[in-house]
Amino acid sequence: MTAFVTPDEHTTRPTLEGTFGMSASTHWIATATAQSVLERGGNAFDAATAAAFVLHVVEPHLNGPGGDMTGLFATAQNPDRPVVMMGQGVAPEGSTIEHYRALGLDLVPGAGALAAAVPAAVDAWLLLLQDYGTWELADVLAYAIGYAEDGHPILARTCAQIAAVQDLFTQHWPTSAALWMPDGKIPEPGQIVRNPEYAQVLRDLIAAGEEAEYREERILAAREEWHTGRVAQLSTEFIRAPHRHSDGGDYAGVLTVDDFATSTAQFEEAATIEFRGYTIAKVGAWSQGPVLLEALRILDGFDDDRLDPSTELGAHTIIEALKLALADRDVHFGDNDFDLDALLADDYIAERRALIGETASAEFRPGAPGGRDGHRPPLVTAEEFIARFGGDTTAAGGGEPTVPGASGPASSDSAAQVAKAFAGGSGHMFAVTDAEAGADDSGAVRGDTCHIDVVDRWGNMIAATPSGGWLQSSPAIPGLGFCLGTRLQMTWLDEESGQPLTPGARPRTTLSPTLILKDGKPVIALGTPGGDQQDQWQLLLVLRLLVGGYEPQQAIDAPALHTTSMVGSFWPRTWNPAGVMVEDRLGEDVIAGLDARGHRITRAGDWALGRLSCVTRDAESGVLTAGANPRGAQGYAAGR
Repeated sequence: MTAFVTPDEHTTRPTLEGTFGMSASTHWIATATAQSVLERGGNAFDAATAAAFVLHVVEPHLNGPGGDMTGLFATAQNPDRPVVMMGQGVAPEGSTIEHYRALGLDLVPGAGALAAAVPAAVDAWLLLLQDYGTWELADVLAYAIGYAEDGHPILARTCAQIAAVQDLFTQHWPTSAALWMPDGKIPEPGQIVRNPEYAQVLRDLIAAGEEAEYREERILAAREEWHTGRVAQLSTEFIRAPHRHSDGGDYAGVLTVDDFATSTAQFEEAATIEFRGYTIAKVGAWSQGPVLLEALRILDGFDDDRLDPSTELGAHTIIEALKLALADRDVHFGDNDFDLDALLADDYIAERRALIGETASAEFRPGAPGGRDGHRPPLVTAEEFIARFGGDTTAAGGGEPTVPGASGPASSDSAAQVAKAFAGGSGHMFAVTDAEAGADDSGAVRGDTCHIDVVDRWGNMIAATPSGGWLQSSPAIPGLGFCLGTRLQMTWLDEESGQPLTPGARPRTTLSPTLILKDGKPVIALGTPGGDQQDQWQLLLVLRLLVGGYEPQQAIDAPALHTTSMVGSFWPRTWNPAGVMVEDRLGEDVIAGLDARGHRITRAGDWALGRLSCVTRDAESGVLTAGANPRGAQGYAAGR
């Protein structure tokens, strides 16, 4: 019997069980869409693709067509081969360090077209549908077209995000104001909103292949249209005009039609480890995915009582392991020649495990896997960032994490609030209650990401994390109904860095779904939004499922925590040494114990951390289960 704390019997929802199919996502409409496709005979890949395009419409503050995605899947025909969906676009040819430095920049901005990689999410989904789906493109896109043309009730959180950037929109990004503030007003929660321009983009993709004879040819034609047609033309023409970026400067973007045409999605081999009889599959080290692999390898050397996130000893051990893995991420990971085998080798893992003591470390401690020292990024605290920018909260805009609540100089009190908010998660505004409609006391609103999990009755399984191109990323492109993404903010304007801004290279993404196999068959697909927290929250879920014996919904509902002691992936890239964010439900004794060990605790409220969902399949019985995040009352699972 496991040494884990017994899970709460009173979960927010039941763990769903069935044998036909299961879907889970960050929005109920996307979940219902995926399940509808399964009910009509589509497979998991048809279903996930349809849901993904719907998410562009119903969660525009969390993802968009101009963004990126990563996914992991396994097929019923080749169940022992986890495959990576690579939907991360590269840096444009014009995005050189020299060009950005010449503009007076020392960081890639967190918002504005200079932060845009080549959009790749749409191409990745079309490639999946082309090679592994069964449905016609028109049928898959019909759901998204319907919600874009006929409308859908807008989320309160989307309205809060628009409210947070209304001054930016009205003063600097008028095309975004026209799209998201019709008649000059912020939409009311539940108001029916439409995006006919994006609906036309999707209709153009369908029309591109109407004359083709075969399904695959029709989808390939749609991919060609995406890369060379109206989207590429209008996007690149529009961003040639200088516009406001997150640092307060006005610059033109550098993305070109040629960049669009030469960057395509692809499939890759997954990175894997063995853990307690399971195979854990992740995206490679051009993402942050191996953080989970390294942390699990470190923790695998401890007894079960040190792996329970609900206890003081377990939480401390997990946090310290994550700090080590994240430090390695910040120094070594990237679209480079990094040797992942050296990172996961027994001797290196033992070396890292030995660094975990009984008290919290406030040091930045990357290792040297395979003798590779790497280049350390600058360590700038939130307080130092505020001092540098003079307390101007306009500098806090952009990126996945947050957007400013107001423009103009801030008072010293509000500067301190912004510093506190940044300290709560390297720019991720999770230190609020769900009842606050996404806003915290600094006036900032949390941005985030989306996630989809699907398993079908044949055993096909997929976990995918679409993101980027959210409505606050850059000005909306007239005629398209969306904007470009901001993933280049994860690179450094430093040639010596492990992740330098490099034309043709992928920025190191935080998007990091997980696929778990048992005896050569996929048994769990899981993931979460959350930027730097994605693999941290997934680690809690994996430990509770595989070691603690929790059911999926129990594990998702259980109290969460994460470290902020790493270099933030999003602008302004601050770090918070020894910082830990906890849900209050972790318990006073556990929180006090962590504090006594030297962890700098920030309380997040009872239900604030984690956006997890998962689907499972028992390889022997074929029984399927699913669970979804109750925090924010937005993520849901469905199935039968």
